[in-house]
Amino acid sequence: MTHRSRVRICAAALLTALAGAVSVAPPAHADVVEHVNLGDSFSAGSGVLPLVSGAPLACLRSERNFARVVAEQQGYELVDVSCGGASTEDFRSRQHPDTPPQLDALSPSTDLVTMMIGGNDGGVFAGAISACVRAAIGTPGTYSPCADTAGSSFVDTIEHQTYPALVQALSDVRDRAPNAHIVIVGYPLLLPAQGTCAPNMPVAEGDVPYLRTLQATLNTAVSRAASETGATFVDMSVASEGHDGCQPSGTRWIEPLVFSEQFVPVHPNALGEAAIAAEVTSVLTPS
Repeated sequence: MTHRSRVRICAAALLTALAGAVSVAPPAHADVVEHVNLGDSFSAGSGVLPLVSGAPLACLRSERNFARVVAEQQGYELVDVSCGGASTEDFRSRQHPDTPPQLDALSPSTDLVTMMIGGNDGGVFAGAISACVRAAIGTPGTYSPCADTAGSSFVDTIEHQTYPALVQALSDVRDRAPNAHIVIVGYPLLLPAQGTCAPNMPVAEGDVPYLRTLQATLNTAVSRAASETGATFVDMSVASEGHDGCQPSGTRWIEPLVFSEQFVPVHPNALGEAAIAAEVTSVLTPS
């Protein structure tokens, strides 16, 4: 993070904290933190209502996604171009006719960039879940038909496609926003460490550890890419333990595949987006 961005973000956080105790009027010349949110459906809060009025409908961009929660709480000026289904390629190209490349939202005046990205590269997230659900049909629950069939294919995709794509994407963000604090968030846990919760998350019990390992591999790739490019990585795996899609309503941060309470399953609900916002805020505000 550059000195300018650090000063702006910390000053905004300090004013927000002080406002709860005394009436503080910021100086007339106070700089506003320019915050841009990039990324995929986890970043957009797809499935959490209400959607942003006027935003491209295909993006399913929520008024309650984590970046909007952070910006509202901290008084940042937010430009949100996150979009459901986005991959790192959509940072540089149009995902839909009415969605410019996400990098176009950045400039040297950008102070803060937040994002969640990588899960759609190579079809890893959706592909693995779909494959494991199909494999579980008619298979005794204690076996691992998905792991037996897919093997290391998804992990190989993350290592050889997703990781270098993340490094390139974060490097491109740095080029477009050289003065910004860049924050990339890892994905919260979708499944428990073991066991199953069929029919809510209908994968074979033996494939639950397989999918957990796959998600850990993806989050490690995100963390490594952040380290290589000087970005800040926010790890959601510890915070989200016990809040996966197998937990009851009110506890879970991820909605299950079946009996979801929102129209986009296997994605963060409002509690999940708020939890992500809290973790992001913790790396932005002075301790």
